[in-house]
Amino acid sequence: MKYVILMGAPGAGKGTQAKLLQSALGLPQISTGDLFRYNLKNQTDLGKLANTYMDKGQLVPDEVTVAMVKDRLSQTDCKNGAILDGFPRNLVQAVALDNLLAEIGGRISVVPSIHVNQDVLVERLLKRAEIEGRADDNEGTIRTRMDIYEAQTKPLMDYYQERGLFVEVNGQQPVEQVQQELIKVVQQAE
Repeated sequence: MKYVILMGAPGAGKGTQAKLLQSALGLPQISTGDLFRYNLKNQTDLGKLANTYMDKGQLVPDEVTVAMVKDRLSQTDCKNGAILDGFPRNLVQAVALDNLLAEIGGRISVVPSIHVNQDVLVERLLKRAEIEGRADDNEGTIRTRMDIYEAQTKPLMDYYQERGLFVEVNGQQPVEQVQQELIKVVQQAE
């Protein structure tokens, strides 16, 4: 079983690369954003629970997010592993994921992180905001999000580096080259 955690700042191309990896490796992409949308739209018990927090403007607790991931990993298409996109987001979730995978006889194979220079990320996100008509995305808010992302993910990067699982991939290459590098990294992992 190959469980891959794909990391990368907003604008690094993580979603695009996760979808390409899914096709190339035959492993399902599990995005927490997709899980939340699915559970909310279908009004599952977990979706209703998450909604009680969201309605109050609160963050959904880690336990609820972990429960959604656990439910998704229990589905048959995940029997050979999965590509986790956007999860874990913090150390509590990382430890919960380790415990969850241990329960099903799995473990993280590799944690590739798509690295892109912050100025390039800002430029990409400003273009995306313009295309999508997101007036709230300006350089200041984007840089603030980048700072928050870095502060939140630094402990995760350290956690996976200490375990020899973290691999940085140059995300400033053409999409195809990033994809080739990611496939190589995943295939070389145990």
